[in-house]
Amino acid sequence: MPTSSSTRWLRVGRVMQLTLEGVAGATLFAMMLLTTADVTGRYFFNSPILGTVELTQLMLAALVFLSLPVVCWREEHVSVDLLDSVFPSRLIWIRQVLVNLIVTGALWIMARRVWALGERAMQWGDVTEFLRIPNGYLIYLMAIMLAASAVLTLLRAVGYLLEGVGVLERGGPLSPDKGKGGDND
Repeated sequence: MPTSSSTRWLRVGRVMQLTLEGVAGATLFAMMLLTTADVTGRYFFNSPILGTVELTQLMLAALVFLSLPVVCWREEHVSVDLLDSVFPSRLIWIRQVLVNLIVTGALWIMARRVWALGERAMQWGDVTEFLRIPNGYLIYLMAIMLAASAVLTLLRAVGYLLEGVGVLERGGPLSPDKGKGGDND
């Protein structure tokens, strides 16, 4: 039975997930509207929207990085199951802890490096070529989403560790019990 504290954290996590999904969805919808308006203006009125390419590039980058924490938390990234048939099912939790820790380290290194690039872009006044939109803010967003993804992946590793030592009962994304009709098929 979940405690009051764990229920509260689950609610906070769900709100954060819905917020990120909502902002990413709104960004995708804005990209669709911008592209439709640009194509319509270009072909029917011979008057395209200026800066559409730059705006689309910025929105696409934001969309990808806004979605990354949700993908990491749900463990919906691309995975190759070359060793799953030979890996003992009782040790899946160890593999998941190791994989999540490696991914956490990689995401954290990327977050720190991208943050440094954002600082440099802000110091140099780096802007887009046509619309003169500062690039630094988008780079900071990318770094923050990478760091959030690293934290969520670390929490996944801790969850698998607790599962492995018997504190939690869950099963990994490729666990034998999840292979039949689960949400990760």
